[in-house]
Amino acid sequence: MSASNVAPITATDSLSQALKANIIPNQEYLLQGSVLDSAVEVLLHRLRGLCDNVDAGTETFDDQEVCFSLRDPNQQTAPLMLRVRKALDARDMPYQLRYIGQPDLGDKNRPTVVRSSLDIACSGMLIEFLNELGCRIEFEYSVKGYMFRKGRMKITVSKVFKISQSSMSPEPISQSYLVELSVLAPQGQDAIGEDMRAFADQLRPLVQLDKIDYKRLGHMSVT
Repeated sequence: MSASNVAPITATDSLSQALKANIIPNQEYLLQGSVLDSAVEVLLHRLRGLCDNVDAGTETFDDQEVCFSLRDPNQQTAPLMLRVRKALDARDMPYQLRYIGQPDLGDKNRPTVVRSSLDIACSGMLIEFLNELGCRIEFEYSVKGYMFRKGRMKITVSKVFKISQSSMSPEPISQSYLVELSVLAPQGQDAIGEDMRAFADQLRPLVQLDKIDYKRLGHMSVT
C-alpha cells in the first residue's frame, strides 16, 4: 500500500493512542492546608529554600475563576461542573478550561487526595461557548498568590477574594492563605503521593498539608 493511500491520523485516533499508552496526565494528587496572613512570609522563605524555580525570583499569579454547571434536564444525574480561569496579570494568556472529578477518599492509607482532572487551553470565546451550551454560573472569585515547583510538584500559596459587582476592590474571604501541593500525572502513579507527603513534612509546623474531605466538612457545618 502506498503512502498516499494510508488514512490520515485524526485527533480522535491520537487521543485514543495516548489513552492506551497511559501518557495523559489526567489524575491530580492533592494536599491542602492554610496559613495565617501573619505567618505567610515565613512559609514563603521556607519554600524559596526548598524549591527549584526561585533563581529568577518568586513566580506570582493573579487569576479570576468562574465555576459553571451544566445540569441534566431530567435531573437524573449530578450537574457537570466546569471551571474557567483567566490570568488578570497576563491578558494574552489563553483561558483555561478545567474539569475536576470527585475526590477518591476510599483508601485511608493513600497519602493524598486523588481526583480526575483535565485542563485545556482555550480562546477568549470560551465563556460565550459555555453559555450557548446551557451552562450557568454558580460562583466566581479571584485568587492571587505565589507558585513554586519542586520536580513535578507544584506548590501554590494564594489569597482568595470575593468579586464585587461594584467598582470596589476585591475583599479577601479570610485572614489566611490557601496552600496547595499538587501533581498532575497519568493513572497508576500513586508512588508520587509518598514524595508529596515527604515534602509536606518539611513544611511543618508552618503549615499542615492534609487530605481534605469537603463532603464531610459540609455535613459538619449543617449539623
